[in-house]
Amino acid sequence: MNEKELLSIIQGGESSKVQFKERLPHLDSLAHELIAFSNSQGGIIIFGVNDKTGELNGLSFTEIQQLNQQLVNTASQKVYPPIFIITETVPAQGNNIVVVSVEEGTGKPYKDANGTIYLKNGSDKRKVTSNDELARLLRSGGSLFADELLIQGSSIDDINSEQFNAFVLRKYKKTIDELPVEKEKIVENLDLSKDGLLTLTGLLLFSNKRHLQRPQFSIQCVSIDGPKIENTFTDNEGILEGAMLEVFQRTMDFINRNMKKVPETTGFNSQTKWEIPYEVFEELIVNALVHRDYFISSTVKVFIFSDRVEIISPGKLPNSLTIENAKNGLSVIRNPILLSTAQYILPYKGLGTGISRSYALYPDIIMENKIEENQFKVTIKRKY
Repeated sequence: MNEKELLSIIQGGESSKVQFKERLPHLDSLAHELIAFSNSQGGIIIFGVNDKTGELNGLSFTEIQQLNQQLVNTASQKVYPPIFIITETVPAQGNNIVVVSVEEGTGKPYKDANGTIYLKNGSDKRKVTSNDELARLLRSGGSLFADELLIQGSSIDDINSEQFNAFVLRKYKKTIDELPVEKEKIVENLDLSKDGLLTLTGLLLFSNKRHLQRPQFSIQCVSIDGPKIENTFTDNEGILEGAMLEVFQRTMDFINRNMKKVPETTGFNSQTKWEIPYEVFEELIVNALVHRDYFISSTVKVFIFSDRVEIISPGKLPNSLTIENAKNGLSVIRNPILLSTAQYILPYKGLGTGISRSYALYPDIIMENKIEENQFKVTIKRKY
């Protein structure tokens, strides 16, 4: 970082990713700052800046040496698990300013010696007290997956036998009666149940009672006569019932009846096709169902406006995955059990190619990783 970049950051004031410290605080307080950044989106702590006025008050050589040592000790001995930090000294207006960079952690949740967890909250920080927040931190750190959670009140008896038998035949190339183990054991071995309860994967893919026990883990569809949500609804599906395959099929049916059909050729007997290729929606709807964040109690939403279609999924992209990475075929699996099972049920092609395939079929797509709203939004422009 050079002087110009540093002064520009200071001019912008403190934020969720920038913190000012005139001098080294109490080491416990420093640990809390490092924890909050590591559990959030990372950031920088700038030492030698007054946090009230933004005025520079540079550090001496001795202070810089002591600060670096205390930073290393705090990051390795007062943050659990330990984190790595990067420090640099930047000369600015005759002052030596120390910039400490803290990456978003991959071992979340980070905590102090008392087990207290902190998150950034604007330019400040706060303790984590919500079970939902803790679950999301565990998930983002790879310690917990939503699709393996047990659903209280569920039972293996809730499984739709016809759908499960079709899945078994597709996966194993044998009927369930031809396999050498009982149905209950197959279900358990596939991580679809444990201790008599269905996992979230088992519930989503096979349960007749999914819409009763987790109605929010579905899709809502609305067609709007105009470019704004305030315009008249011309078609409106409430929260779709059924297991995941039925939700997928009913969503595609909804899109079908609200998509304009255009001729494939100029001939008199020309067949028609969707104005936006069917395969684009197939890829994106499957992606939304399989890769959404199931720690968030909200539906996937499909809005069909006069000039565009929006698909909004709960949860930002996981970990360090970016839209550009996703376009290039890189994927970070958020729901591994669900993914490994759903590929035999949904038209899932896998290998991280869904997004790139959608762009290849129809380039007029905009994807937004909406971090503040904790959503992933896909906008598909309409031409007709």
